[in-house]
Amino acid sequence: MSAPVANKSSTFLIGGTIPVARLGFGSMRLTGPGVWGAPADRATALKVLRTLPELGVNFVDTADSYGPDVAEELICEALQPYPDILVATKAGLARTGPNAWTPLGRPEYLIQQAYRSLQKLRVAKIGLWQLHRIDPKVPRDEQFHAVRQLIDTGVIAHAGLSEVSVADIQAAAKIFPVATVQNRYNMTDRASEPVLHYCEQHGIGFIPWFPLSAGRLTQTTARVGAIAKRYAATPGQMALAWLLRKSPVMLPIPGTSQPAHLAENVAATAIELSEEDFRSLDQIS
Repeated sequence: MSAPVANKSSTFLIGGTIPVARLGFGSMRLTGPGVWGAPADRATALKVLRTLPELGVNFVDTADSYGPDVAEELICEALQPYPDILVATKAGLARTGPNAWTPLGRPEYLIQQAYRSLQKLRVAKIGLWQLHRIDPKVPRDEQFHAVRQLIDTGVIAHAGLSEVSVADIQAAAKIFPVATVQNRYNMTDRASEPVLHYCEQHGIGFIPWFPLSAGRLTQTTARVGAIAKRYAATPGQMALAWLLRKSPVMLPIPGTSQPAHLAENVAATAIELSEEDFRSLDQIS
């Protein structure tokens, strides 16, 4: 199957104003082991990023903590000034080493990190900024008011949340418009199903992280393999096609450090699952 451009899939309006192709790109895998430090092959990482516009991918997810700083700096080098591309970034997790993630939601820290992302990405305003985690050590509303301040001062255009409950979204929405929610979700991990349904009801973009379960959903099982064969596709493409069919607010962001794998992921947008095959995949959990 040849790789189509991602914008042949349906689009979604972030915050009701910014159109993006529904299959985006997650930049976490462009960093070193443990999401720490520079990539082993910087040239290939930059090539992956520069291929995104060619494939019609215009939604890039990143965070200040990826590296830290590394992913944002690579994205800037490869894609700035971002013609028709939305770069969404996040803050709220401090890094102390490989695979070490510590929630840090003090308002002054969140505001500082948003300004730093503004500088690293070299943009006048961040189109979408997301609270990476709600810090349990800081009152939730204090973190939400920091987000409101970033909107009011023009640092960010739209704001989202990550790893939250429906109650968290409802509390945040009293303080700022919630444009997106980024929770872990894939064909075999659907703990966030109630959050997805809430997002559908309120026009909130749902960004499933780990859409391929860190590669586990690229492996063949009997049921997925049989369905994939009918579409001349891979199991990973089936997992992405299922996500795109699952909900019109679904915005998968599969990441990769290899151009060939990127093209394979984008090709999933051309797969039109039959109702029978979708229901068969939907029964996998």
